[in-house]
Amino acid sequence: MRRLILALALVLVLAPAAWCGELIVSAAASLAESFQDLKPLFEKANPGAVVTFNFAASGPLLAQMAQGAPVDVFASADQKTMDDAVSKDLIDTATRVTFAKNDLVIATPAGAPAVKSMAALGGPKVQRIGIGNPDSVPAGRYTRAALTAAGLWDGLSAKCVMGENVHQVLDYLSRGEVDAGFVYATDAKQAGAKVAVTAVIELEKPVTYPIAVTSGARDKKLAQAFVDFLVGAEGQKILAARGFAKP
Repeated sequence: MRRLILALALVLVLAPAAWCGELIVSAAASLAESFQDLKPLFEKANPGAVVTFNFAASGPLLAQMAQGAPVDVFASADQKTMDDAVSKDLIDTATRVTFAKNDLVIATPAGAPAVKSMAALGGPKVQRIGIGNPDSVPAGRYTRAALTAAGLWDGLSAKCVMGENVHQVLDYLSRGEVDAGFVYATDAKQAGAKVAVTAVIELEKPVTYPIAVTSGARDKKLAQAFVDFLVGAEGQKILAARGFAKP
């Protein structure tokens, strides 16, 4: 009996170390493929951890957090959304780090006439332009800023077909439902032969991705481990394979 009690006590002592629990990661839609690639490697490196992802546009993800949705780690597709999270005390600012860089590009459906500049979007062959909704989608904000800087936004906004996130814009392009669209280079790469990149957009502020442990993280040590894994060698290798660059 004494041996049994000692054995049970040992199990209780070791159990917390062997079991890490669920980690909920809310991340920008453009990170979906890379983070799914990373999941089995992280879980293998952290026995007992189970990562659950919530992918959407960065704006709606922030709104979910502000309304009390359980989130342990937050990764956005722009610095502004993360700044907004800071202002709402939703993240642990000491854990914030920028982990990847991307390009905003003009893409067209495969076989469609090439649109090699933003100015060319005003031509008669371009009737529908896919962009992320600038009010909630970072890719849309980058697009609006670039078009505004070029003096083209007012003239082109009537042609714009708004997507709820950058993946929806990619779907529009893949199905030929728009004549051109603004997506990230990594998304265009994912679509393969379905779309063609015709121009890379020069931006005043580059597309960079920050990540942080949230203020309400249930297991801050595990949440920090995910952040560290992402910025480490294995995480960066996975991001590079999907077309992301180091910040």
